[in-house]
Amino acid sequence: MHESTNAGKGNRLTFYIIIALVAGIGLGFLLNTKIVRSENLHLSAVEDSLQLVKQQLLQTDSLHANFQALKSEKIRLGILKTAITESRNTVLEPFSLMADIFLRLIKMIVAPLVFTTLVVGVAKLGDIKAVGRIGGKTLLWFLSASFVSLLLGMMLVNFFKPGIAMHLPLPESADTGIVKTALSLREFLYHVFPSSVFESMAKNEILQIVVFALFFGVATAAIGETGHVVIKAFDAMAHVILKVTGYVMNFAPVAVFGAMTAIIAKQGLGILKTYSLFVGEFYFGLLLLWVVLLLAGSVFVKKRIFTLFKRIKEPIILAFSTSSSEAAFPKTMMELERFGCKDKIVSFVLPLGYSFNLDGSMMYMTFASLFIAQSYGIHLDLGTQMSMLLVLMLTSKGIAGVPRASLVVIAGTLATFNIPEAGLALLLGIDPLLDMGRSATNVVGNSVATVVVSKMENSLEHH
Repeated sequence: MHESTNAGKGNRLTFYIIIALVAGIGLGFLLNTKIVRSENLHLSAVEDSLQLVKQQLLQTDSLHANFQALKSEKIRLGILKTAITESRNTVLEPFSLMADIFLRLIKMIVAPLVFTTLVVGVAKLGDIKAVGRIGGKTLLWFLSASFVSLLLGMMLVNFFKPGIAMHLPLPESADTGIVKTALSLREFLYHVFPSSVFESMAKNEILQIVVFALFFGVATAAIGETGHVVIKAFDAMAHVILKVTGYVMNFAPVAVFGAMTAIIAKQGLGILKTYSLFVGEFYFGLLLLWVVLLLAGSVFVKKRIFTLFKRIKEPIILAFSTSSSEAAFPKTMMELERFGCKDKIVSFVLPLGYSFNLDGSMMYMTFASLFIAQSYGIHLDLGTQMSMLLVLMLTSKGIAGVPRASLVVIAGTLATFNIPEAGLALLLGIDPLLDMGRSATNVVGNSVATVVVSKMENSLEHH
């Protein structure tokens, strides 16, 4: 394995992203105070007047003489607001374009990546008949852990409401269709089951791709020897796409620089306070999640959970500093075997965990998706939030080994629930900070899972 070079590259990218982040904030501040200052002041005055007119409209009877005057004033202010916004956006366009192009490249990878990784994962599960039993226990644990992580993220973001302070205007095109977030059962089922897999790929309908990949993977495993060629080919394709992802990720610093410059130029430095809150609240959530996971593990292995934590300390630090749980993979494997897990179980559960059990990333997904909804002032009721949680539960099952994969899945989820995907730009800048915590948490989650499954199989030795 060339883990050390990968870790070095990961470190360098993180370093460049942090530099880009700081440079973006600096330039954004300059633009905000010097170049677009007059537009910003004008815009906030127009927005205040617009809010006032809207309130008056609500209180005025439609037959009243003032009603038409207020209505035309609202239209005039709306046109003025658009004009100012457009003139400001023209100045900042080169910067927002950097982030937009990066987001398009990320979307380009989504469908093929989910498809190939999932097919390989499922097919490999299928061709080990004897491990069906272990597979069942493992997946049950993974699903429970994923559900808890997603739920914890959802509860915390509803409790802290970090997005409320952002007050972002909806992108104009997204003004309509927001009400339609609650999908009817029929629409939901159509969303899940594809009529054409190529159409699903073209439209990035992640759920449909997942359904097809599950069928495809199981069928590949079922035809035995002949299927091995397919598994091999898909495995190679998955590696190629991961390589492409690596290339795309090299543009991340440029995108971060653009996104941060544009955001700070438009919103001013006050927005950083919101970010520091968001980061703090997210890390608080991760700590809670660690406690929950270790407690769950201690139900099975009692006080040995402390020994486990001591053992995996180094892989955790490695994952944290490189923002990659993959970098910590070989070391985690070694430490788990030293802890007393049988190698056959470790080599089965751990790689699977990297596909199906990224607890830190899971918690981030509900947290971030709802944060973006809050930032745009979109209210999602509990039912919609629960369906979002279930969608994430399924869509996040094919993102193994992709740096910043959570952004990819969040992009898909936002589209499903009609939340403006432009909101992703909010997270681009702080994503590296959050990714470090997520990667470390993924190592904790997968180590606990491996130990628990070993214990269930009565193959955990005292070392």
